[in-house]
Amino acid sequence: MPRLQATASSPGTTERPEVSPGDPATGGGGTWIVTVFDNDYNSIEQVILILMKATGCCQYEAEIETWEIHNLGKSVVHQGSEEDCTSVATVIAQIGIRVEVTSE
Repeated sequence: MPRLQATASSPGTTERPEVSPGDPATGGGGTWIVTVFDNDYNSIEQVILILMKATGCCQYEAEIETWEIHNLGKSVVHQGSEEDCTSVATVIAQIGIRVEVTSE
């Protein structure tokens, strides 16, 4: 559950909530990402299928991410805990794709 602290503000003013560090649910650190890089040897169909298998996403999302990988050279395909991202990256790497897991 996110831990936010309310801050008093005057009417019509919106205060940004303070986020506790280390809370991935609120972007307060601890969030990891999986980036997949383009290569010249995997087919588009292979990439779509492995993204669906690794992340559990639908075909449409996998197609969009594959387009980004192919046309932009890379794409962030997953976000989560370090353990989750490492697991996803391991599955994707099985077909020889360069994958990187980094802290966001």
